[in-house]
Amino acid sequence: MSSAGTAEPVLDVAGLAATVGTTTLVEDVDLHVAPGELVALVGASGSGKSVTVRAALGLSADGVRIGARRLVLAGRDVRALSDRRWRDVRGRLVGYVGQEALGALDPLRPVGREVADALRLHTDLTARERVDAVGAALEAVGLDPALATEGRTAGTLSGGMRQRALIAAATIADPGLLVADEPTTALDAGIALTVMEQLRAAQLRGTGVLVVTHDLGLVAGWADRVVVMHGGRVVEDGRTADVLGSPRHEATRALVRAARTADGPLRGGPTAGVRGADVGAAGVVIADAAAAGRPVETPVLAAHALRRTYAGVPAVREVSLRVDRGRVLGIVGASGSGKTTVARMLLGLETPDDGTVALGGEPWAPLPERDRRHRRPRIAAVVQDPGATFDERWDVDRVLADALTGGRARRATGPLGDRVATALRQVGLDPALRRRSPRTLSGGQRQRLAIARALATEPEVMVLDEPVTALDATVQDAVLTLLERLRDETGVAMVFVSHDLRAVRRLADDVLVVHDGTVVESGPADEVLARPTHPVTERLVRAAERLTAGPTEPA
Repeated sequence: MSSAGTAEPVLDVAGLAATVGTTTLVEDVDLHVAPGELVALVGASGSGKSVTVRAALGLSADGVRIGARRLVLAGRDVRALSDRRWRDVRGRLVGYVGQEALGALDPLRPVGREVADALRLHTDLTARERVDAVGAALEAVGLDPALATEGRTAGTLSGGMRQRALIAAATIADPGLLVADEPTTALDAGIALTVMEQLRAAQLRGTGVLVVTHDLGLVAGWADRVVVMHGGRVVEDGRTADVLGSPRHEATRALVRAARTADGPLRGGPTAGVRGADVGAAGVVIADAAAAGRPVETPVLAAHALRRTYAGVPAVREVSLRVDRGRVLGIVGASGSGKTTVARMLLGLETPDDGTVALGGEPWAPLPERDRRHRRPRIAAVVQDPGATFDERWDVDRVLADALTGGRARRATGPLGDRVATALRQVGLDPALRRRSPRTLSGGQRQRLAIARALATEPEVMVLDEPVTALDATVQDAVLTLLERLRDETGVAMVFVSHDLRAVRRLADDVLVVHDGTVVESGPADEVLARPTHPVTERLVRAAERLTAGPTEPA
């Protein structure tokens, strides 16, 4: 049973405020978490969620001033703690799991030492006892306990393994409070489910758990209580079923509407009836068309028998696919299945060891870049973190002027300025943003700018790798709606790589399921994701369902 109503809270915050100069980031925030309670902190991008959490844990950036009427962790007033005293609190009284797992772990340091730090700093255990405890903690999160001693570094782990190692490190000293910031972002459904089950296990041991997330489906299934932030303030706080079932504030209603839209209508297409065949193999749909006496359409993008190996380890074994004008092909699979490697080979950023890629019916890969440079505007990329692809010295105007002229212009004046304004309006951005740095834009605005840059060359096909994963429900809905509109209005073909089955189900016509570098199932997206026939697809679908359904036992 949750002790939320009877025990002193392990986190008790009242009147929290954070400011930078004359700008208020959050104000008058009240937040509490009881032992054995899982609380979700939600809100749109920029609402103040992460600022609030970092302020409460003494992790605010330089220049941020923090004030609070009350800030108590595990019965201890932490408002006046020095950095040294905070280091004594974190790990012992509170465990923290950040969103960027690789940044939180030293990539060159052995995983076992990373997980053991809290024990080394806060307990009197011997070295042998610490090794045993680390092995048990790693095994509890589904990792090989041998990582405790074998010296493997964090940089060699996959994203899902790093996230689980972080949970082991955060919980090993049995803190009273566990804070997880977007713990399932960028993880496939199977690994995300494992992560949530570990947070649930900590909750059942009596730990208070605070999860910051944009995934309302996850919140509905796992959280006892939900706190909604908007404009730097808490606008709703209550039992999850009450807040999500009957939201009072417009910000909450907008989040709920967007989350429901994310599960939008299933879309079929001309390949219906090819169920079970490899529609990604370049010959299947062509053969069906020829047999029916219909004209054979040249695919905008096609790949045949792609293979790619790294250091002797196969990443992609044999993948074939085709995408026609105005169609969206979804590529899904677990972490490490080869999805991103396939996308990079389609873009010509990786050279296949074997197999070919054709763009508009003409050879594309493998070819020397000098032989395809003149055709590169015909294929465009949109990545998960567009901010990392923008030159920090450029403003929005120069980003688009550069894209529209193939690098020949630094400033958009005259007719070029009109084209930049049109490009911004096409993706729903105000041309007044032209003089802004992309760094000052919200996550959703940066993603729209990345799409505008990709569309500037009027490409025939766009390859999108996890383009909505890190966005909150309202922004994700807006970006998916934009992609739907662009597909319908321009006829651009899309390859949509994602672990988010809801987004794939909404946007994609056809889907490839990749496992261990091989296509294991393909066909119309609505059929494959509704009635999977391969065990790998079935596991992905069932894990996604369980992730939103929540745990099987009550807290």
